[in-house]
Amino acid sequence: MSRFGPFPDPSTLLADDEAAAAFATMLDGGASGEHIAEFLSALSDRGETMVEIAAAAQAMRDRLIPINAPAGAIDVCGTGGDGHHTLNVSTAVAIVVAACEVPVAKHGNRAASSKSGAADTLEVLGLDMERASQLAEAQLAHLGICFLFAAHHHPAMKRIMPIRKALGRRTIFNLMGPLANPARVTRQLVGIARPAYVAVYAEALHRLGTEHSRVISGDEGLDELSLAGGNEVAVVTPEGVRMQRSHAADAGLPTRPLADIRGGDAAYNAKALRALLQGEPGAYRDAVLYNAAEALVVAGTVDNMIDGVEEAAEAIDKGLANALLNCWIAYK
Repeated sequence: MSRFGPFPDPSTLLADDEAAAAFATMLDGGASGEHIAEFLSALSDRGETMVEIAAAAQAMRDRLIPINAPAGAIDVCGTGGDGHHTLNVSTAVAIVVAACEVPVAKHGNRAASSKSGAADTLEVLGLDMERASQLAEAQLAHLGICFLFAAHHHPAMKRIMPIRKALGRRTIFNLMGPLANPARVTRQLVGIARPAYVAVYAEALHRLGTEHSRVISGDEGLDELSLAGGNEVAVVTPEGVRMQRSHAADAGLPTRPLADIRGGDAAYNAKALRALLQGEPGAYRDAVLYNAAEALVVAGTVDNMIDGVEEAAEAIDKGLANALLNCWIAYK
């Protein structure tokens, strides 16, 4: 047996069956913490392939606690870990898109590397995470939005979490959140913090199966569309992956420096999100409109980014997004 125990030597690329067996073993408790840590570190050092990313995601999908979702439901979720500590863009986008009558099954977690993750900010706003998890399916059906708290839907990850924490470095599991949505959505807007990895990640998503998804990354390593410069975008459909570039001007929006959407702790971000939904102009609003427009294109409710920005802005300016947040918080 190698130093990786039951795992194949990751110095060479894993074949489909090897990758599937490795992650099944890992999640089913068939390997020691030491062997898991060494295997994950070696994979990260070498750079994970499309086959390995898809295999890890499929293993998680096979073991998650699912919920039912209405037809046309989407997710808007980033991998996190970009280190830019921005305001909660994808969380705000989820609320705005749901206010545009597109069901949103938002998969998320607490902060890992940022000061405030989606769950942290929503809790400050008044959303009870425990109840939100228990009522997710009903909220999605009745309100058109829910928050799927990752820790409550992926029991197989419980023994992996302390290993990842002890490692203190990025592993393949940092890429898994958007690929293991418990609502099993087939339309997604996925942000990753590694522009050079967009095509690889998109190929993994294509392998897993999707109706229409887009993988996005700002050139500065932002896990969402950036107003500051260019963005890598992979359009993923059953036919394959098509790469393109995107700039704020494509959506009729101004260029803005990344510093303009710098966030803070959960209380700071929650206050900014509430102000945004109440119509406050500025860079945060523009960033949310940009990403919401892309999500609406993914959902198929608009044909282009300009129309998407207009629809998202209307949902904010008519008070629909703010009202939806209030209903979500009050939902019993």
